[in-house]
Amino acid sequence: MDPRQRLIVALDVSTAAAARKIVAAVGDSALTYKVGMQLYTAEGPSIVRELVSSGRRVFLDLKYHDIPNTAAAAVREAAELGVDMLTVHASGGGKMLRAAVDAAQAKPGLLVLAVTVLTSLDDVELGKIGLRGGVLDQVLRLTALALSNGCKGVVASAHEAGALRHEFGREFGDFAIVTPGVRPAGSGHDDQARVVTPAEAIAAGSSHIVVGRPITAAADPAAEARAILAQIGLEAAVRS
Repeated sequence: MDPRQRLIVALDVSTAAAARKIVAAVGDSALTYKVGMQLYTAEGPSIVRELVSSGRRVFLDLKYHDIPNTAAAAVREAAELGVDMLTVHASGGGKMLRAAVDAAQAKPGLLVLAVTVLTSLDDVELGKIGLRGGVLDQVLRLTALALSNGCKGVVASAHEAGALRHEFGREFGDFAIVTPGVRPAGSGHDDQARVVTPAEAIAAGSSHIVVGRPITAAADPAAEARAILAQIGLEAAVRS
């Protein structure tokens, strides 16, 4: 796999102008861009259409979590926008996940990813919201639910990726594991609790990594993206 197919650049900004500036600065060093709640709330679907029409792949990270009919309707609208990947919360339940997967068939190849446990949470925080067991237990439960209801991948930390490959790889094959909270060595953790480097994520079994501020806030975003691609490519070659 071309390392650029594994890298997703997070456009965590508040204006279309700022997003355009990042995309132009990164250039050919990335193929896929994440549009999350911040940018989508500020600019709406127009920024997604703009990215798609320019030939970029879009990871729409709105984490749908609602009753099945509502979630399915949202997924159908996302499919109409032409996105390539989108997120739903696995904790929405099996019926919601299945409805989302069925709705995604409106765009062949659209990848529905189930969010397991946010990378800002740890065992202590999970306990505070009443969930039994630790992060790994919850990630395993939610991944089983997601994959058995047709999702082709999950969003999870690299800390759990190896266990997911071991537990579900035989039955569900090479499903996607998209890992946020990725920081090059020496970068700050910001608001992430479970952070890994690009090489560590790929080594653990992640198929894609999401990188935001280390690229978008860099003096030379393209150079920073290329450095991350080099780490991804080297680790992938070692694994193969």
